Amino acid sequence: MLLSGFIPLLSLLLALIIGLGNPAPLLAQPLPIAPTTEITMANKPLFSFSGKRPTNLGVKDGKLAPCSSSPNCVSSQALDSDPDHKVEIFAYSSSPSEAIAKLKSIIQNMERTKIITETDNYLYAEFTSSLMGFVDDVEFYLDPNATVIHVRSASRLGQSDLGVNRKRVEAIRVKFTALGS
Repeated sequence: MLLSGFIPLLSLLLALIIGLGNPAPLLAQPLPIAPTTEITMANKPLFSFSGKRPTNLGVKDGKLAPCSSSPNCVSSQALDSDPDHKVEIFAYSSSPSEAIAKLKSIIQNMERTKIITETDNYLYAEFTSSLMGFVDDVEFYLDPNATVIHVRSASRLGQSDLGVNRKRVEAIRVKFTALGS
């Protein structure tokens, strides 16, 4: 009885293979993906943990906001006795307007960035991480009394940033220096 049910099934399978060829390669073919889908998703994070924009940003009495005690912030205005938060200033020898223009150009050419505020001596941009959509706030303050630019980069959410803010500031510094200060 088992054999009588098996023979018609085997006959049907054999007919399909002979009539259609091997169906396995047809089933195993990857589905084509529209190129526009890949392009539009390339610069958008998979998730979005942006948090709220801080209210303490900007320059007050020649100072950017201080870093909190969490390790996800770096600033050139942090105390020398606080190496976890301290980064060096950006020195320049060009005109202030040229220095700000160089910074703006560098930031605009970085992925997932948006310049929020720009004045003659201040630049504020948001940087969004590629996978989780975390937003970091990065500020540059061109000190009118010296040929230096102060920088502050801080994560909005979380405790540790695994050194991302420091690496970003140093990468911007390398590009800024390469353009000639």
